[in-house]
Amino acid sequence: MKPIESNSRRMSDAIARSFTRSIGSIGAIGVNSFAILALAIPPTFAHAKPPKMREDVEWMWQYTPDDTHPAGRENELAQDLRFKPFLEQFLTAPQHFWGQPIAGRWRSLANTALDHLTVPDKVLADDNRYLSISGCTVHFCPDRGLLWVDLNGSHHLVVFCAIDWTKQGAPTSDPEAEYTVYCFSNDPLLPDTVRSGPKNAAASNPTAAASSTADLHLPPALTKDIGRWAAEPLAGSKIVQRITHAVIVDPDGAEHEVPPSALGIAPVMHAVPTGNGPTSPDNNAKPATDDSTPILKPRN
Repeated sequence: MKPIESNSRRMSDAIARSFTRSIGSIGAIGVNSFAILALAIPPTFAHAKPPKMREDVEWMWQYTPDDTHPAGRENELAQDLRFKPFLEQFLTAPQHFWGQPIAGRWRSLANTALDHLTVPDKVLADDNRYLSISGCTVHFCPDRGLLWVDLNGSHHLVVFCAIDWTKQGAPTSDPEAEYTVYCFSNDPLLPDTVRSGPKNAAASNPTAAASSTADLHLPPALTKDIGRWAAEPLAGSKIVQRITHAVIVDPDGAEHEVPPSALGIAPVMHAVPTGNGPTSPDNNAKPATDDSTPILKPRN
């Protein structure tokens, strides 16, 4: 008679072999089934969309003009700890006009806007709704910036415009110096019919993509504020910058050249045309009121 231990060991080995065969028989099917099941489960945690950021802009209203500060408080606004995050949230388009690329990367649009607002100018408000924040770069104020914000609604249109000197032409001390204005926004400013127009045609003829400037459908409040800003003379002089080119940049970086007049920018004539003497002033003309500080209502 064989020892009991041998029978037990033999029985354990048989059970182990049977369990191994059972696992092997379902292994191929089981592995494939688990793979299909894993693919069918939505990657909720691995690829979850980031939460939508809240568009908080109402805090900017406190820096608009009041009895003590008729031009607003742009310096305090720029130093507000919420200002830089605001620029980073709304101004995300690539830019290629300011500075030089470092390691193949251009300066961010948020930092570019901050550069052009470093030297404070004004914070103006219109229609109890629109903000226009202006300034210029350090040590070179001909490079000017304008930040425009529509405070109404739950989704806000934010536009940044910059005036850039054409360095190949006359110096900035010359009234005939030429400039280009670039306008960026968090939403496309131009309709699809214009944005999908041929690029080459638009470059050679800025109006080729649109039958008229009215077809551009830019917000009237925006063009009014851009025109007012562009008409201001350079600090310390009476020179109004001659903006000869205008470029609207989509949020994805696509550029569209448009006539400066489409942005509300009036042509500048520093010299009297040949053959025409100076005209006498019109004593019956009504004074311009666009530069007056608007009466503001409290925003709740």
